[in-house]
Amino acid sequence: MDNDEKAERARGDLGRRVAQRRSELGLTQEEVAERAGMAPGFVAYLETHPPLLTKRALYRLAGALHTSTDHLLGADTDVPPGVASTAVPRPRLSALSRRACLDLIEPGGVGRIAFVSRSRSGPAVLPVNYAVTDGDIVFRTAADAEVVRQLPGSVGFEVDRFDGTMSEGWSVLATGPARIVHDPDEDASLRALAPVRPWAGTERETYVRMTPDQVTGRRVTAGPTRV
Repeated sequence: MDNDEKAERARGDLGRRVAQRRSELGLTQEEVAERAGMAPGFVAYLETHPPLLTKRALYRLAGALHTSTDHLLGADTDVPPGVASTAVPRPRLSALSRRACLDLIEPGGVGRIAFVSRSRSGPAVLPVNYAVTDGDIVFRTAADAEVVRQLPGSVGFEVDRFDGTMSEGWSVLATGPARIVHDPDEDASLRALAPVRPWAGTERETYVRMTPDQVTGRRVTAGPTRV
């Protein structure tokens, strides 16, 4: 696929990505339009037609949807984070408090569970769709999944979010004991309070609950500019 084909594919995919992100945030087309400084009719149009946007309009739209321009264009789906060049030459790294870390991961989403596998020569790291309830991290998996065979035991759990274009983002790492939820009442409670949808689909009916002992995190922001 040449550059022109890639650009056309990204342009055609933009409307679907805008509509999906708007739905994730629970916003109306009118609310997105107000935040982005656009006409409501134009937001409705671009969700169903491949629009031609200026860079400035695309940045406004990404800002209104709390995401990156790369994500709206689909340019971040097939490459590792950080591949794109950054507009910020001197980013600043700072540590996050436990409370700040928990606030960042509290909405739930996709994270990575890390554990020592008895069937492998090294640790295993798997993506999972998770939720946070009563300060614990919970996710669903298959009853015969490899992680289930290692529990109860200590695990690591990591979540991050980065905007490679602006060199901004954060990462949170939690460590602590995890266990399979066997109690029927606890299982029912989790299904009501944390109905996690496995990101990879398929039947995954076993709940795993992790209680963080230690939570650390870092945030990257734009640093001062030299003059």
